[in-house]
Amino acid sequence: MAEEKKHYMTMDGKRKLEEELEFLKTERRKEVVERIKIARSFGDLSENSEYDSAKEEQAFVEGRIIQLEKMIRNAVMIEDEATSANVVSLGKTVKFIELPNGDEEEYTIVGSAESDPAEGKISNDSPMAQSLLGKGVNDQVIVNTPGGEMEIKIIDIR
Repeated sequence: MAEEKKHYMTMDGKRKLEEELEFLKTERRKEVVERIKIARSFGDLSENSEYDSAKEEQAFVEGRIIQLEKMIRNAVMIEDEATSANVVSLGKTVKFIELPNGDEEEYTIVGSAESDPAEGKISNDSPMAQSLLGKGVNDQVIVNTPGGEMEIKIIDIR
């Protein structure tokens, strides 16, 4: 049997996944079953779009439950104390400036399960994070992004 993928996450990220899983199992599942029951009452299932839609939603919910259970089961917790404060690693927030224009950006490097670029959380698998991991303050780094190469200078790690 192939080894399952490890999912790196913070305690907060794991808690959010557990909350979503609980919601899906206790509330969403019941709602979908009720939708299926109502759709069945409309008669002929072969031409019943409400039934088809409810069954598709049920498949999605069950798939997400399986996915969340695997992620939680294979969670590897990110611990801040495990690495030096001077080195970029999972769970750290990195502030840097783009060179030469000096635009400042800040990201927290998290596991893919918690990734949310709009919230400033980037996956450790992303090109940006891959370029930053293991680097220190004042290091200049070339990042290969979909938009081309970008040179940055790390100004803070916490």
